Amino acid sequence: MNTENTRAAVVWSCWGAAFLLLCLVFRDSLAEMVNTWTNVEEYSHGFFIPCITVYLIWMRRSELSLAQNFRESTPGLAVIVLGLLIFILGGLATIKTMEQYAFLIVLVGVFISAFGFKGLRTSAVPLMFLIFMVPFPQFILNNLSSKLQLISSWLGVEFIRACDIMVYLEGNVIDLGNYKLQVVDACSGLRYLFPLASLAFLCAYLFKGPFWQKLLIFLSAMPLTILMNSFRIGVIGVLVDNWGTEMAEGFLHDFEGWAVFLLCMVLLFIEMWVFSRISGRKLAFGELVQIPAEWGMAPAIGFSVGQLNRSVFVVAILLVIGASFAEMSRGREDVIPQRKAFLNFPTKLGDWQGRNDYLSQFYLNELKLTDYVIINFNRPGTQNSVNFYSAYYQSQRKGAAVHSPRSCIPGDGWQIISYGQKEFPEFALDGHSLELNRAVIQKGDSRQLVYFWFQQRGRTITNEYMVKWYLFYDAIMMNRTDGALVRLVTPVNTAEDIALADSRLQSFLRDLLPELGNYLPGKTIVPATNVSTSG
Repeated sequence: MNTENTRAAVVWSCWGAAFLLLCLVFRDSLAEMVNTWTNVEEYSHGFFIPCITVYLIWMRRSELSLAQNFRESTPGLAVIVLGLLIFILGGLATIKTMEQYAFLIVLVGVFISAFGFKGLRTSAVPLMFLIFMVPFPQFILNNLSSKLQLISSWLGVEFIRACDIMVYLEGNVIDLGNYKLQVVDACSGLRYLFPLASLAFLCAYLFKGPFWQKLLIFLSAMPLTILMNSFRIGVIGVLVDNWGTEMAEGFLHDFEGWAVFLLCMVLLFIEMWVFSRISGRKLAFGELVQIPAEWGMAPAIGFSVGQLNRSVFVVAILLVIGASFAEMSRGREDVIPQRKAFLNFPTKLGDWQGRNDYLSQFYLNELKLTDYVIINFNRPGTQNSVNFYSAYYQSQRKGAAVHSPRSCIPGDGWQIISYGQKEFPEFALDGHSLELNRAVIQKGDSRQLVYFWFQQRGRTITNEYMVKWYLFYDAIMMNRTDGALVRLVTPVNTAEDIALADSRLQSFLRDLLPELGNYLPGKTIVPATNVSTSG
């Protein structure tokens, strides 16, 4: 018996050492993830996710047995290699989210190597639950937040109107007459959505019912969040209308948030209770989510002599090799191209005369840009005007990235009534014909024509997701992540043909593009300096 216990201890010690080595290899990515849990409210629940996963697997430990031979572990080694390749690519591009998902892939590979596919079938759902601890990329969060703000604002205003209160909605600004409330990022509902989605996934897993009911329980997290957050916004609007803006600030504001989240949980349990009735099971609320009694009934695993096979050592070797390649990639230096600062951008282009404008500190903090320019151009003696804006990013590696106007336009109360792409073979920027996004937007009786594109290392790109792909590709191949957004806006008079506005912007482009290339680096650059990204 003592010999068997000793062998069991050796087996577990080897796999425990492999897990610690895994954490050591991914230490920077894990530290970044923990930092997000600590400082970003939307992910403050992240600390609980791995604890719950470990507990669920521990409860089913009697169903697990270590792989007896190398053949059982081979699929897990293949998964580890895949995860390490993703980890190395993420390191080359310094995309922490990619590295964090790579950690989950390698962790699953180590689990398969240790317990085989039989063990994976037993613990697949608890391991999948770990996905909820990885923060989404910032550009996805921005897009999701802006859409949730608009939906929540609209539903919240409908609730206020149902209370017989006059209110006007302009984008995500709620105008109550005496007071104006802005539905900012913190009120988008994301801080409820992510924790509630995690809770709904866990409840669906432990709920005794058919798969379709489990799926609906999980999917209901999104509409529940939107409806209850809209209700909260509506309640705040009613309170502010009656008692002033202090009803939307401080402790009361935070308390309302917690109350809404708890109410979402109650509604989730009511949903499960209804499903249990539909299925013919009359379960009490305390019986809806339970750890199955049979999970903890079997005794702990006994280990045989042959259970320590060479797979654990192969896992360790793969992790060491992956860590070596990752460390080599971290030593690269980001190429920073030379360019003119927008401070020197001319306020006279052809027959256009301009006047500089500036962003408030609030927007500068949100955009995290390196340099920008805003100039309102006019043709003297005419009503022709064009607003020119460009935001330049020296590096887009650590959360700082171009923001698409498509996300910002609706938030200011404008509606996009026409949208598409337009190519101008006659215009060239860095040797390529210019392709841009063209949008007609309207707010009340006011109309505007908008041209915009993303100027990224010699490419003119119209799709925000293609921007992310080329950002990843160029970070690896060119060691560059600089880029810019260029936006032109001109008002369209009520009686004016939209073709005249197009002609106006195209005329302005003809004068702008020859000058713009000096301020936005192309594919061929002269390095200004090298900035280390290893830290």
